[in-house]
Amino acid sequence: MTPIYLTSENPRWTPKTEADLKRALEDGLIKESHHLDLKKIPDTKGDNRESAKDMASFAIDGGTLIMGVPEDKEKRTFFLEPKPLNGLAEKAEEIARSIPDPALTILTEEIPSDSDPTRGFLIVHIPASPVAPHMVDGKYYGRGDKTKYVLSDAEVTRLHERRRSADRTALDLLQHEIERDPISGEHRHQAHLFLVAQPLAGRGDMLMDLASGPNWNINLANFIERAYTPALNETLGSITEVSPTIREAANGFRRGRGAARATRNLGEGRIFTYDPSDYFAEDAIELQVHEDGGLRLFFSRLSTIPTNDSQEPMILPGAAVGHTRRFLALVFAAAEEAGYFGNWALAFGATGLNGLRAYTRNTWPSGNRARYDEDAYTRTTATTWAELNKAPGTVTRRLAGGLLRALGVEDNFSSAFED
Repeated sequence: MTPIYLTSENPRWTPKTEADLKRALEDGLIKESHHLDLKKIPDTKGDNRESAKDMASFAIDGGTLIMGVPEDKEKRTFFLEPKPLNGLAEKAEEIARSIPDPALTILTEEIPSDSDPTRGFLIVHIPASPVAPHMVDGKYYGRGDKTKYVLSDAEVTRLHERRRSADRTALDLLQHEIERDPISGEHRHQAHLFLVAQPLAGRGDMLMDLASGPNWNINLANFIERAYTPALNETLGSITEVSPTIREAANGFRRGRGAARATRNLGEGRIFTYDPSDYFAEDAIELQVHEDGGLRLFFSRLSTIPTNDSQEPMILPGAAVGHTRRFLALVFAAAEEAGYFGNWALAFGATGLNGLRAYTRNTWPSGNRARYDEDAYTRTTATTWAELNKAPGTVTRRLAGGLLRALGVEDNFSSAFED
């Protein structure tokens, strides 16, 4: 279960039973705060909108609603009031998706009543949202010490600027990776892909054990396998995986900020070795894991010359989608590894695109398909732990969708954008 933040002295309280809730109330451990609110379970349209406002208010810094614990206004105390659990989590998710603007991604957990497991309580976690503030009924909401309130124009402006600052951070990191592309000059003939993820509030040693521990190379190999879960393999099953895959990053190397797994043509010092006898000499992939939690992916085969008479280099959109989905799975795995539930800055970049069309096996020939008219494509976004967990397809679309739409092939990859 996801822990509930109570105070800096007790940041990881995890109730699992009705008895846990009862004991915490009796001992005065849980009370309304900037990060926690206790509410009755909504049963009217008005209650639904009120719940949406509560969720929106928590979306700025993150917080938790415990539903099924209403307040006795006269006594100014809280009490347990379990309600039927059937459909309750789905109702909370529908409130989060349909009422706030933009929609919210939440996590829910049920706690059955000790006396009747069909009734109980609902824990609703609202992670800090990268697109906060969120509007309900034409107003933006924030959270004070104990209650929600309507944000002032100045506060809304500040929060929008914070969002733009995160985008700039991601774009700066992406540009840095593009500028240090290890394959250039006469050896470069293909489009290249760059993916960046950086925690926005992580510790400096967030992934030190993974990137620099005594078994770092083996640990990174095992870490990569977390991008190949049965569920994700099934989601991407209709998309041909383009080599080299992340699994083919089979050699471990120390890097300036941590460690990497890469194909052997990207060796020590990140120096590219070109083998003129190898038809696939330019094909390379590298996953970097930084001690501070940052992840970087470099892939040098975003375009290829298909086996046909035209000998025309073409963009491989399936590589962009597949590598992005698996990269996001590793971002989520890194968050799990570090116990980090904060936000991430993400960036997607591709270079060497000018004049190229998209290749898809089921629509060849594609003489009437659009050619990309710029050398580079870049997109940035921010995401939450909850969105990485429950909506990685949505994040993939935000990052890669613009490129696919420009090439006229977005609909070919709809399954990869589903959650």
